[in-house]
Amino acid sequence: MRFEIPEAKTLSHEMRIPMRWGDMDAMGHVNNTLYFRYLEIARLAWFDAIGCPANPDGEGLVIVNAFCNFYQQLEYPGDVIAKQYVCNPGRSSIDTYTTLERSDAPGKIYAAGGAKLVWVDFPLQKSRPLPDWLRALVS
Repeated sequence: MRFEIPEAKTLSHEMRIPMRWGDMDAMGHVNNTLYFRYLEIARLAWFDAIGCPANPDGEGLVIVNAFCNFYQQLEYPGDVIAKQYVCNPGRSSIDTYTTLERSDAPGKIYAAGGAKLVWVDFPLQKSRPLPDWLRALVS
């Protein structure tokens, strides 16, 4: 099954992630699990960039689902360019999508994934409406 990334989305964050020798598997390419790690690195860097670090005693964003479409193998050495997009803000959720390119092949998507994020009150473990500042940022 393949999940499609929507055309209507807003670039929210971009970063460079170095591939490491240890990211490769026995087949000589980056292991599939590492693509999810790259998506996570980009997502957490975006959280930090917007002033939304993890706060287990307060409120914040959590993932309720995630996916990744693999188009072409990433191989060491090189850097991954992760471009994260946001769209479809709901009452308490945001859809995020991330494309992974190589820095030496800009514009060529090697993988693309996404995650639905929900704003949660961590101590109560209940969703809450997106804060106004975040809604303004992603709308």
